[in-house]
Amino acid sequence: MYLYSLLESAVWYPILFDTPLNAVRSVAIWLTLALVIAYLVCLFAVKADKKGKFLTRSAYGIVVYACALCTLFLILSFQEDGIEKILFIPLLVLLVCIAGGAATLFFKRSKAIYLTLGALVASAFAAVLICIGIHFASGKAAEINWLNNDDVQSVWLYIASAVSIAALLLIARFLGKNEPEDFDSKSITYAAICIAMSFALSFMRIVRLPQGGSITPASLLPLMIYAYMFGIKKGVFAGFAYGLLQAFQDPAVLHPAQFLLDYPVAFAWIGLAGLFSRFEKLDKLPQVQFAIGGVIAGLGRFFMHFLSGTFAFGVFAPEGTPAALYSFLYQAGYVLPDLAIAIAFGVALFSSKAFVKEVRKFRTLPLKKAV
Repeated sequence: MYLYSLLESAVWYPILFDTPLNAVRSVAIWLTLALVIAYLVCLFAVKADKKGKFLTRSAYGIVVYACALCTLFLILSFQEDGIEKILFIPLLVLLVCIAGGAATLFFKRSKAIYLTLGALVASAFAAVLICIGIHFASGKAAEINWLNNDDVQSVWLYIASAVSIAALLLIARFLGKNEPEDFDSKSITYAAICIAMSFALSFMRIVRLPQGGSITPASLLPLMIYAYMFGIKKGVFAGFAYGLLQAFQDPAVLHPAQFLLDYPVAFAWIGLAGLFSRFEKLDKLPQVQFAIGGVIAGLGRFFMHFLSGTFAFGVFAPEGTPAALYSFLYQAGYVLPDLAIAIAFGVALFSSKAFVKEVRKFRTLPLKKAV
């Protein structure tokens, strides 16, 4: 009953046209869905010898489209929601850099271009992080969410965040011990592409719950594919960076440790989606490799939000409902459906031999005979 009432009070964006932002968001959701279906049809229709080129070229087009949508959403959000300029301007510059880089790579690719674009995107991203830090250091984060520091369990939040970060680093270190740790120009560029795509898709919310959290059209999928392509360590890094950007989009931040759990750490767990990408026994079943890794990654993210909800947002629990139960039901209401959508689309993509062939070009390490 509680979960039903929670979803009933949620905002359903695909059929919401009350403001220009929501109208654009609704149109974007249906347009993107139509384009995804058309893309999959073309992918299966293109001849085998031309699928590689089609996938490469279309990837850059997708990035430009995603950045264009994201830019439009940002501008409308700035006008309607009053987003601070210190956040709006640097993120807009970052999106322009990524879109311009993707358009450049569509026509010409070389090591010099990769390095130049990587430097530009990295600089713009660093500026975004600095501005986010300045904004949330202003002390207004709790007030924005109708809370104060007395409403949160600070000690447990610090313990939970410290243990979670340590666990994630140990898992990434142990399970990705043979993976290269350095970032080359290609891995940086693809990280920027996948982060931008996930960020754009996250704006096209299907539904948003009252205290934050959304169901999106597979916004986690690009990050999951990146982790499958480049490994756990780089996947964790990309997810961490994406989580920082999420703090800009939906800033439900009231405590430093809660910020870590809900944003960079929660999405860093998405890097574990590449956990089974080199598992030899499943090499002929890439859909299963992706799905199992995706489930583990999604559950890791779910647990981070659960801890945050229990210790930081327990004050929102209905009278008589334990904070842990409230948090579990609340997070399940959006994290699990969001995960299911991403995995479903991912399984469909990994059912394409041409797609798998292109993705596995980035696999430079031997297959594992055991996890």
